[in-house]
Amino acid sequence: MDKPNDTEQRLMALEIKAAFTEDLLDQLDQVIVRQQEQIDLLMRELAQLREQPRDEGVVGSRSPHDDLPPHY
Repeated sequence: MDKPNDTEQRLMALEIKAAFTEDLLDQLDQVIVRQQEQIDLLMRELAQLREQPRDEGVVGSRSPHDDLPPHY
């Protein structure tokens, strides 16, 4: 059978691992929360960009020659 001291050491090692695992889980949860906030912000910005009217009238007044690179 196991010695009482050996059992205590094994139990302490498991408790330490459980504590580190719990800390890691908390850190990962915080990362997920931050990422979700960033996704939400990007989705709102994308929706705003889609709602903006396109300025096609301004593009029509430009000359096609203005789009050529300077070496032509």
